[in-house]
Amino acid sequence: MNWIVVLYGSLASLGAGLATSFGAIPVFSKKEISEKTLDILLGFAAGVMLAASAFSLLVPALSLSAEDGGAPASLSPSLQNLWVVMIVVIGIVVGALFIDLIDRWAPHKHFVQGHEGKISKRLAATWLFIIAITIHNFPEGLSVGVSFGTGDSEQITSGLIVAIAIGLQNIPEGTGVAMPLLREGYSRRKAFWIATCTGLVEPIGAFIGAAIVNIAKFFLGFGMAFAAGAMIFVVTDEIIPEMYGKKHSRQVTFGIIAGFVIMMFLDNYIEPVLRLFI
Repeated sequence: MNWIVVLYGSLASLGAGLATSFGAIPVFSKKEISEKTLDILLGFAAGVMLAASAFSLLVPALSLSAEDGGAPASLSPSLQNLWVVMIVVIGIVVGALFIDLIDRWAPHKHFVQGHEGKISKRLAATWLFIIAITIHNFPEGLSVGVSFGTGDSEQITSGLIVAIAIGLQNIPEGTGVAMPLLREGYSRRKAFWIATCTGLVEPIGAFIGAAIVNIAKFFLGFGMAFAAGAMIFVVTDEIIPEMYGKKHSRQVTFGIIAGFVIMMFLDNYIEPVLRLFI
């Protein structure tokens, strides 16, 4: 196993995770952030996640060689390509089902949707919120880890782009976690630290993803698709429903589009720049 690559992936994910603390800084301001602004910011974060899933995970996964995808050498070229596509399809489905299973069983709470999973009266509301955000953030860390792949320059570039994307969307997510906690009666300091800690699960996911890919190279395409499927599930099942059904849903839609477009631009613009230094 290439432990250096695993370390790079974990550190990059740690940096992205800590961006939640930057987003939580407004809790120390006396100026209140409106619910409309929060929802638009979270819409932006959702758009970034969707674009990162598509352009930074699924596109590279589909472009993997048959050898990297673990296709048997005895298959014809067309069947080898089909093999790679099916691995990606299966990865997306399994990633979504994995988060769905956790979401159904892990006790957690959302600000709008309320309690989900197996209800536990023993857990304080704070822990229910933390578990909910942890479910969100684990696939984000996983996506960073698997994107670093086995450590060649192209994959390191891809990993850094995903880390930048996750960090970018973690800023409004940190605001979206801290401000509602403040309204729930938590102190400013406690709301800030809870938001910060929710991002720290991401390096764990990154370590697992990078380690698995480095142990078995043919898991690379599946791992990237798995992370993409998990993130898409989180966005469509958790984040977006939390923002819709309100008076400003149209603005949220444009927030999602803005996040998607900006991340698509950065993904294609930053990559050639990063290659100059890697």
